[in-house]
Amino acid sequence: MNRIDQRFAALKDQGRRALIPYITAGDPAPQHTVGFMHALVRAGADVIELGVPFSDPMADGPVIQKACERALKHQVRLSHLFEMVREFRRDDAETPIVLMGYLNPVERIGLETFADQASEAGVDGVLIVDMPPEEADILGPTLKARGLASIFLVAPTTSRARAATICAHGEGYLYYVSLKGVTGGAAPNADDVAEHLAPLRELTDLPLCVGFGIRDGASAAEMGRVADGVIVGSALVSRIAENADAPEAIPAALEAVLGEMRQALDA
Repeated sequence: MNRIDQRFAALKDQGRRALIPYITAGDPAPQHTVGFMHALVRAGADVIELGVPFSDPMADGPVIQKACERALKHQVRLSHLFEMVREFRRDDAETPIVLMGYLNPVERIGLETFADQASEAGVDGVLIVDMPPEEADILGPTLKARGLASIFLVAPTTSRARAATICAHGEGYLYYVSLKGVTGGAAPNADDVAEHLAPLRELTDLPLCVGFGIRDGASAAEMGRVADGVIVGSALVSRIAENADAPEAIPAALEAVLGEMRQALDA
């Protein structure tokens, strides 16, 4: 088992829900990202999703779009992310790291090169938003051969047949998109989400983690009632944006937001 599988197995034994924060690498400047990652772990992160800056993040709302813009002003590339992960691993060999982004940057450096460098750096999983499961045979085996999990999105509009295809290719966990739309939307309804998760549980034993619209302890706890984990992005990236001119204040701000969610999930 890689670190993702180990972490979810431990959480299941403990009867706890996973807390998975997302931040955009290089936002507001690349030298701060590793410190932010350690702050997330201190606050209770179980897995970290590290966003790959991209000029056209079509699934993301304005908060994460602007984070990508701030990072790209510093010319942040995949090579920088790999170095960030290597630096993080010097002090943390246990917390799983998932790279989340779009296919274009991966194709630019080549699938084999990407998989080799990600594995060497200490990455555990990859979620490529615009990689449909029908094309997973292109990248999936390359990642699997290097011990990297292929993680996929499932939406409320996903048909059962397509969900079955996604589940057949998915590893690590499934990222269930709780809302129709982009990141940073309104808080989802847990009962509606539960109705959509039930048929997915018939298709897979993978942990089902819910993202989009998780913004505070209350929404995290509500979603934790029905899911195996919650994913939070825009609420954290907003704190980074608010303190972009004073990055030394960002770790504490991240810990405050995520710490509240951790306490709510564990209550």
